[in-house]
Amino acid sequence: MKVVVQVPCLDEEQTLATVLGSIPDRIEGVDEIAVVVVDDGSSDRTAEVARAHGAAVVRHTRTMGLARSFRDGVDWALAHGADVVVNTDGDNQYPQDRIGDLVRPILDGVADVVIADRQTATIAEFSPFKKRMQRVGSAVVNGAADTRLPDAASGFRAYSRSALMRLNVVTEFSYAMETIIQAGHKRLRIVSIPVVTNPRTRPSRLFRNVFHHMARSASAIVRSYLMFKPYVVFATLAAVFGVLALVPMVRFLVLWLANGQAGNVQSLIFGAIMAVACLLSVALGVLSDLLRTNRVLLEEQLERIKRLQYDGRRGA
Repeated sequence: MKVVVQVPCLDEEQTLATVLGSIPDRIEGVDEIAVVVVDDGSSDRTAEVARAHGAAVVRHTRTMGLARSFRDGVDWALAHGADVVVNTDGDNQYPQDRIGDLVRPILDGVADVVIADRQTATIAEFSPFKKRMQRVGSAVVNGAADTRLPDAASGFRAYSRSALMRLNVVTEFSYAMETIIQAGHKRLRIVSIPVVTNPRTRPSRLFRNVFHHMARSASAIVRSYLMFKPYVVFATLAAVFGVLALVPMVRFLVLWLANGQAGNVQSLIFGAIMAVACLLSVALGVLSDLLRTNRVLLEEQLERIKRLQYDGRRGA
C-alpha cells in the first residue's frame, strides 16, 4: 500500500519546509509514503526547499493554475504506483499530522474520497460574511452533487486510486468543486472528517477577494452540473418559457371570445416569442443529453486507457 502526498505550490518557500517536515513518516497499514511538490511556476526557492526535504518535484515553467497543478500531481502519483493520493496545501493551512486519519476510511474500504471539514464556523480569520458564504457554497455543491458535505471547498482531501481513474478535471480554476460533483454523480463513496486548521500565514493567491471566489466557484459548479444533468436545466427553462407563452395566449383567447373582436395582439406576439424559446430549450435539452451520453462513453474509454497506462507502469 503506497500513499502519495501531493503539495501544489506557488511561491511557498517560507512555509513549505514546515509542511514537509510535519508530514508523517509512518501510517498504520501503509508500506510507503512519498511526497511530490507541484511547483506552479514559483519565482522563489520552492523547488529547492522541496528537494532538500526529499520530495519529488513536478515543475511548471509558468503559472498554470491550481486545477492543472492538481492534475499533474495526480498523474505523477498514479504513474509511481500510488494507491491513495492525499492533497494538501503549501501554506501550512492544514494539519499534516491528520493525514493518517484522512486516509484511514480508504484503507478500511469504506470510502473512495475523504474530505477534511475545516469547521469554518470556528476559524477566527474568516469574517461572518465569509463563514455564511462558505455554508451557502457547500449547500449549493451538495445540491448539485447529491452529497452531504459540511465543507465542500476544503482542499485537504484523499482519493483512492480507483476514484482518480474515474475523475476527470476539466476546469482551469479549482478542482475542489468539480471533483465533488463528479464523485457524487458517479456514486463514489465520500466521507468527511473534522480537522482544526493552522493559523493563516498569508492571503489566498487563488482569488482576489470573496466575490471573485464566489463568481469563479459558481461558474465551475454550473459547468460541472451541466455535464451530468443538462436535461434538468433545459427542462426547467422549457417549463418557464412554456408558462410565459401560455399565459398571454390564454389571455388573448379569453378576451377575443369575450369581446368577439380582434385586439390585444401584443399578448399573442409575446406568447409566440416565449413559445419559440420553449421549443429551443427543448431542442437544446435533447442535444445536450445526447452529448452527455457521448461524454459518458468517452469517460469509460478514458478510464480504461488510464488503467492500461498507469497499471502498466506500476507492473513494470
